[in-house]
Parts: sequence; C-alpha cells; structure tokens
Amino acid sequence: MSGITRRSFFAAAAAATATAGLALGAGPAQATTGIGAKVRRVPITHEEHRVVIVGSGFGGGVAALRLAEAGVPVLVLERGKRWPTGPNAKTFANVLNPDKRLLWHKSDPQLFGRPAVFDPYVGLVEAIGGQNMTALCASGVGGGSLVYQGMSLQPAEAVFNAYFPNELDWGLMDRVHYPRVAKMLKLATAPDELIESAPYKAPRVFAQRAREAGLPVSKIPMPIDWNFALAELRGEMAPAYTDGSGAMGVNNGGKHSVDVTYIAAAEATGLATVETMHEVTDVERAPDGRWIVRVDRTDENGTVLENKVLTTKALIMAAGSMNTTKLLVRADAHGTIPDLPDGLGGGWGTNADRIYIWSDPANEFGPSQGGPVVYGSLNWDDPRTAHTLIQASIPGLAMDLRSTMMVGYGVSRDRGHFAWDSAADKAQLFWPATGDAEIQNSAIGPTARKIAGPTGILTDTNLVLNSTWHGLGGACMGTVCDLDGRVQGQPGLYVLDGALIPGTTAACNPSMTIAAVAERAMDNIVAEDVGTLV
Repeated sequence: MSGITRRSFFAAAAAATATAGLALGAGPAQATTGIGAKVRRVPITHEEHRVVIVGSGFGGGVAALRLAEAGVPVLVLERGKRWPTGPNAKTFANVLNPDKRLLWHKSDPQLFGRPAVFDPYVGLVEAIGGQNMTALCASGVGGGSLVYQGMSLQPAEAVFNAYFPNELDWGLMDRVHYPRVAKMLKLATAPDELIESAPYKAPRVFAQRAREAGLPVSKIPMPIDWNFALAELRGEMAPAYTDGSGAMGVNNGGKHSVDVTYIAAAEATGLATVETMHEVTDVERAPDGRWIVRVDRTDENGTVLENKVLTTKALIMAAGSMNTTKLLVRADAHGTIPDLPDGLGGGWGTNADRIYIWSDPANEFGPSQGGPVVYGSLNWDDPRTAHTLIQASIPGLAMDLRSTMMVGYGVSRDRGHFAWDSAADKAQLFWPATGDAEIQNSAIGPTARKIAGPTGILTDTNLVLNSTWHGLGGACMGTVCDLDGRVQGQPGLYVLDGALIPGTTAACNPSMTIAAVAERAMDNIVAEDVGTLV
C-alpha cells in the first residue's frame, strides 16, 4: 500500500469508516433455548402500550420527544445499551486497539475488511454484508449519533429539490425544521484558537490545499461543545478530541448526540420510557388492526433473558435504514403484515459515500490529529454532480505517517434493493457492482485528487471494502410511505428514519435531514393522528 503500512491502513480505515426463538403466531407461556442437553427456559411476558418506537437514533429520538410533549406515553426499544460519558471517562473503545465494545454481537464477522474476533457483546457497530456492499450501522441509545463524526449540513435548495419530492417543501423546512434540529443539537463550528493549535495541522493543510485548487472551503457545523477540546489542550482532561481518538464515541463528553438531547428531553417529560438491550425480532399486524412487536430482552453478552410480546396501537419503525427495512421485508415474506407496498425494499442508496486515505510524502499532517471535523469543501452548484469532501483525522499514533483522511458524499442515482432469501430466512441487500461509479469518476474522485495535489497519494478504501455508514432507503417516501412516514395501507404503522429517505440526502451527511424530515412529520402526526391512529 502506497506510503502506509498495513497496520496503519487498518487504523486509518477504521477511523475513517467511523466517519463515517418464537413462532410468529401465539406462543406458549415460555420458550426454550440451548445447545444439546443444556436447555434454558426463557420467560415470555405480554405488555400493551400506546405507542412503541423501535430505535433511539435521530428518527426515534425526534418521535419520542414530540409525542411525549403532546402528552402521549411512548415506549422506545433500543437493542443496544447506554453509553454515558464525562471528563476522563473510558466508555468507548479505542479504534487503534479495538475490543468487544466496538462490535454488535450479531454483526458480520468481517469488520473493515478484517476478521473481528471478540467476545459477544452489545457493542456499537454492526456490519451487514450484502452483494457488493457492506453497510455499517450503530446500536446504543442515541443510535448513529454515538459514532458519527457529527457533520451537520443542510442541503442547498436546488440540490434538495432535485432529489426530494417538491411537496416536502424546502422553504418550510429551511424556516422551521432544520433550525429546530440545529438548536436541539447546539451546532457550532470549531474556534480559531483550536484550529491554530498543533494537533489541528491536518485540517489547516486540507483548507489550504482546497483553496489553492480553487475549491470552496467552509467550517462544518458540529454538535460539539468545543470548550471540551480547548480544555484538553490545557491538559485538564485526557485527549478525546485533540488526538482524533473519538472516532467511535467521544469519552470526555461535550458531544450533543441524540441520547443527551432528544432522548434526555423526552425522558424528562415523564412520558417516554427507554428500554435498553431489547432487540426486536418480528413485527406483525394483529387481527384487530393493532401491532404486535416481538422482542428479545438480552444481557450485555447477547444472551436472551426474556421474550416479550408487545401490543400497540401505533408502531414507529426507527431502527435505521438497514434494520427497519429488514424487519418489514421479513414481515412481508412471512405474511405477518399482509399487503405491504410493492416498493418495500427498493430505492436503497449509499449516499455516495467515499473514504480515502490521503498520504503525502512531501507533507506532514502530524502524528496526533485533532478532530472530529473542522473543514469541508461544499461543491453544490450543479445538482447533477453535487458533492461534499471533508477532512477526517487519523487517531494519534507514535509517528507521523504523513497521512490523513478525506470523506466524500454525493448524489448518485444508483440504487440497490433488499430481497428475501428463504434459505437463509433473512432479507439480503443487493447493490450494483458499478454503483456510484458515475459520481465517483466525475465529481468526488476528481475533487479529492485536486485537494491531494501533485504530491498526494489517495488510497480509495472503497476499493478494498465497498462500504457505507449512510445507507438510506428501503421504505421510501412516495413508494412505501407518505412524506410523514405513514406506511401506505397500514394505519398506525410509521417509518421515521433513514429508510424513509430516497437513497441520498442531497450531498450532505444524512443526520440533519433525517432529523428535519422527522420533525416535519411529527408536526403533522401530532396534529392529525393523535387520538385516532396514535
């Protein structure tokens, strides 16, 4: 590998991609599980709830808060655990020395292209392998906000309108819903005092090279209290921002992730309950039109402790593009939700994710590179080729590898789909072998090469492992749901997460748009559905 060792490539790729049983009918009073003669009886309990939300990320967090504020009691199911942080905490694993905290226990055993051999644990990341694509998603209270770098970008109007239904009304979202999300996440850009410090040389080099290439450069709004990073510079707490080690969760705190914003505010109402380590295995429609949610309650090692059967009037699917889609495709295949829309499983895209290692023998980026993200180049003038490049730091190493990271997003029109594999009894992702090639070859790649300059060497990690952290679609607005996430023909069933988004978020990181779409939807659901469907 040019200019970088295999060990450092793995470390860099890991940091960059961070940037990135019961039968379906009525069951017996208890289930059994075990191997050979060792049989363990698992109790089964039944509960009824007004609203059940599956997932606690951006969509689930917004839904929980807005319903609770409207006086509606909600139950939020999260398959992962809580990850509390604070100065000098050691909550999250370090990507340079990963341990079981990194990996969800049912993940594909290949992580970042290498076997990941850890003891089973309800860790942060699940890798889901498909044809020509590996999608990575998070588990834990707060969902993807725990591990995303935090780029919080609102799309330009022309690009948004080119890829979303006009009825979504960019003007309204620009006035109301995007600002509401920005306020909840307390967005801020990095202060100049921090950027001028020694650990932030890599962002300065990125900005300089982009300007020299005639490209736009902007500070990126982030859900970060930058005072934490400044305190690290003063030696008041161990590094978490200033050495780039927060790629898989920021131990010191100061990151306004969903768990400490939307979810905390929802719980503070007294009407939102979050149940952790509750993995949804099946969803179905009862004969009376209500919804049945089958759940495995586990311990931290993934051992099933209890089977739950929850009945609810309203079911909000917010488990992320991959897991919401898989659960609904499973229900369709097994017939537990009859008459789901034909478009289910389709319209899935990668947000044109691209991740590069940028090496430059003639330039130093620093052995310790501050993060999470400071600058980006927003190339949005042409909706057909709109794309964003940002610089993402490599976690601190013992020496300067003369390498850092660049991450790109774009507006590819290529789409994959989920199909049911009856032999494996699961939904499988299929992605075209040449997917995203056009935007990569015409826009994202050339911009990255301009920034790298004549002495720079780019290693495209997608050629090593084609992956995305930003899977979108599978239950898209327009084909499966209306704009507010109501599943067509299924009263009381909603999708409010990345599965609702039609494959791209208009050349931006998806978090802001997923949250803003959910905010818009909840305005309408609270106004129109509470008291009837909800």
